[in-house]
Amino acid sequence: MEVILLEKVDNLGGLGDKVNVKSGYGRNYLIPSKKAVAATKDNVVAFEARRAELEKQAAETLTVAEARKTKLESITATVARKAGDEGRLFGSVGTADIAKAVTAAGAELVKREVRLPEGPFHTTGEFEVHVHLHTDVDAIVKLVIEAEAEEE
Repeated sequence: MEVILLEKVDNLGGLGDKVNVKSGYGRNYLIPSKKAVAATKDNVVAFEARRAELEKQAAETLTVAEARKTKLESITATVARKAGDEGRLFGSVGTADIAKAVTAAGAELVKREVRLPEGPFHTTGEFEVHVHLHTDVDAIVKLVIEAEAEEE
């Protein structure tokens, strides 16, 4: 199935590219999420008429993502969890916990933007968390996981 991309898609192409994708991927993901349209003659003409508008939107979203990156990289998020004597957590710190801590620290973050390729954290300490804000913008957030103070 040939589609025209309406925005940049990771590992596929940029705005305005005509690409061949498997029909299920095109029908079930790209077209419903408004990332692409089928490459019919009518859609090609309509796309060329809207190209300037779409390029302007893409530039604006990139600018917003760059601004968010600057803000995110300047903060340090802290999460307190119950931990054992050796710093091993009773449980883990995952994407939702990190997103909530970063938002509480003053920068908006959604859990789907947090990338944890090695899984959630199970120990206390300082970590660098990769955040995917846009297809061209990735940021690194400093995360501190500390043991909760025990109540007596």
